Amino acid sequence: MAMNVAGARGRKPETRLGLVRRARRMNRILAETYPDAHCELDFADPFQLLVATVLSAQTTDVRVNLTTPALFARYPTADDLAVADPEELEAIIRPTGFFRAKARSLLGLSAGLRDRFGGKVPKTLDELITLPGVGRKTANVVLGNAYDPETGEPFGVPGLTVDTHFQRLVRRFGWTDETDPVKIEQIVGGLIPKNEWTVFSHRVIWHGRRICIARRPACGVCPLAALCPSYGTGPTNAEEARKLVRPGPFS
Repeated sequence: MAMNVAGARGRKPETRLGLVRRARRMNRILAETYPDAHCELDFADPFQLLVATVLSAQTTDVRVNLTTPALFARYPTADDLAVADPEELEAIIRPTGFFRAKARSLLGLSAGLRDRFGGKVPKTLDELITLPGVGRKTANVVLGNAYDPETGEPFGVPGLTVDTHFQRLVRRFGWTDETDPVKIEQIVGGLIPKNEWTVFSHRVIWHGRRICIARRPACGVCPLAALCPSYGTGPTNAEEARKLVRPGPFS
């Protein structure tokens, strides 16, 4: 459910229209702050992005990007990865953590791509989430950022990437108090124009990695301070806050 922002920094209870307007103003500010926001996983085709996104769970994009070159050199296609030796695969992806579960997912999704989709990554959410280890978040990352390697055309399916950064920030923004990712996706999807969902996700994630950090957000230098009911969660002194800012790339 959407939050009824009241009392924070002297604000009156917020109407639905007021929430939509505030959310879109915040989106515009984020667009100005992060004009180059993009997916920070390295990939050369949809299969690589799918694999990298699965590996990114509970670790950093930097760690994934250090791991995938060797992985893709050894298993360049879904057909190759589907028949990988589990122990060898686990050894390669071990640095990303939870390597046994991730290996099972990679083997399963690769076999699914080989057996049901001709080795190609499908272009619909309903098909993608039938693959082992692929949930809505992963599917939205792929659909919003992958492109056809033969034509160069993007998949171009708008989607919200509701990862831990995204969840934390939209709650801090006072847009919702929900904790269920699917409900968050539905609520935020009603606030932001659909054609901006993918790039908006990148903006929020970049903001969460760089300024609105989990433990101590850099409130004193945050461009959203005037619109955020959580202002003051972190230090408001600009000099102190500036020390907390992370330039990226990060998790």
